[in-house]
Amino acid sequence: MLYVERNSEGQIVAVSLQSKKTDAEPKEVMDEEILKFLAENSDSEFWVKMLSASDMGIIRILEDLIDLLVAKNIIMYTELPEDAQKKIQQRKTAREEMGGESFMVDDII
Repeated sequence: MLYVERNSEGQIVAVSLQSKKTDAEPKEVMDEEILKFLAENSDSEFWVKMLSASDMGIIRILEDLIDLLVAKNIIMYTELPEDAQKKIQQRKTAREEMGGESFMVDDII
């Protein structure tokens, strides 16, 4: 989640990762207005950080998709490459240690 500040004309003048003001407007990372503002006002380092934040959500979606495909017997877990199986299992174990399957990183989904 990003937070925007607007000027009197309603244009975005600042974007932050944390709400600095009580009237800061929450926006999704991939919101068109956010993307336009960033394209006009940001350096490449900020884009890399933004994409990394988005990647975390995509990773969780892919994990859930794999679980669904396995549960429906569309694919077998053992058909995945061994390295992929290890990484998925490591993340599942980490989530369980942190409080169970319902744990979400920064409320991404």
